[in-house]
Amino acid sequence: MPREITEYLKETVDRGGSDLHLCAWAPACARVNGSLVAFDEEVLYPAVVRDLIIDTLSEAQRAKLEEDLELDYALQVEGVGRFRGNVHMARGNTEAAFRFITEVIPELESLGHPPVIHDLCGIRSGLVLITGITGSGKSTTLASMIKRISELRSGVIITLEDPIEYLFQHSACLIKQREVGNDTRSFPKALRQTLRQDPDVIVISELRDLETIRIALTAAETGHLVLATLHTSDAPQTIDRLVDIFPADQQPQIVTQLAGVIEGIVCQRLLPRADGEGRVLACEVMRPSYAIRTCIREHKMEQVVGLMEIGAKEGNRTIDQSITELYENGLITREEAVFNARERKLFEAPPKPTQKPKSIWT
Repeated sequence: MPREITEYLKETVDRGGSDLHLCAWAPACARVNGSLVAFDEEVLYPAVVRDLIIDTLSEAQRAKLEEDLELDYALQVEGVGRFRGNVHMARGNTEAAFRFITEVIPELESLGHPPVIHDLCGIRSGLVLITGITGSGKSTTLASMIKRISELRSGVIITLEDPIEYLFQHSACLIKQREVGNDTRSFPKALRQTLRQDPDVIVISELRDLETIRIALTAAETGHLVLATLHTSDAPQTIDRLVDIFPADQQPQIVTQLAGVIEGIVCQRLLPRADGEGRVLACEVMRPSYAIRTCIREHKMEQVVGLMEIGAKEGNRTIDQSITELYENGLITREEAVFNARERKLFEAPPKPTQKPKSIWT
């Protein structure tokens, strides 16, 4: 007999899982340390999965799901925690994925980022992007940066989220969290209004469309610090993605704007540890020097990686440099290093054993 959804969510958290998946004709599964683990062998029928999911929705959310056939929302389960839910249809069946969000926002030092990420929190204006695939820890890094910024300066931080994930308390900064669907109709409309709300820092949970990107660039250009996430895997691809979304006749202007306002791109991945005890962070960081800005302006992205390799003084590091460090310290296997690297030939030598660092990633 299928259990209540709160039981599945609680077991996900108890197992140290990051996500719960409910699919028709399959057992409930949790993602633990990057791998899917079935709770039991009981296959869930479509009607059972639908009932489990619908029980978590309000009437308004059910109506929106019926209309759009998909839904993003936040779910607070008493005694368990907070989750980001995504309900969607698959072959006519209602299915869902729930991401666990810890109540305590971790300190930047605990995430495994290089010191340059701390420096990004001290920037007063410009555009900082946190990128990576789904499940790479972008939201956690962004939340930790917001927390650090709120401790470093006095001002107004406005977040635009879909849905709201981590909950912040006012500190030296006033932190206003706005959720698309409940507090505003769309990212572009909310972003236009945000510019009239005396913000110092603007946080966009995801740059999804042309208009949002355009307004974000303008906000960064006019003296605001803009933080946002994007689904890209490295720094050159991030620049290309931002430019290519615009029509060809607008791209020269966008490239010029982007070259002037970009202050940092952090591309992160969570890789399985060699000892099987959780995951470890690998990240590429681009801090634009004059040469890198020139490459962006002239759209010579093939030269950016080389400039990053020799730009450690500015805080640059490539994903290969990060992976090499993890591999040589014995934290990841050669197979993982090869799979995630740009240059496979870097990993022919065996790793050197070292003391393993602590990490919050699971």
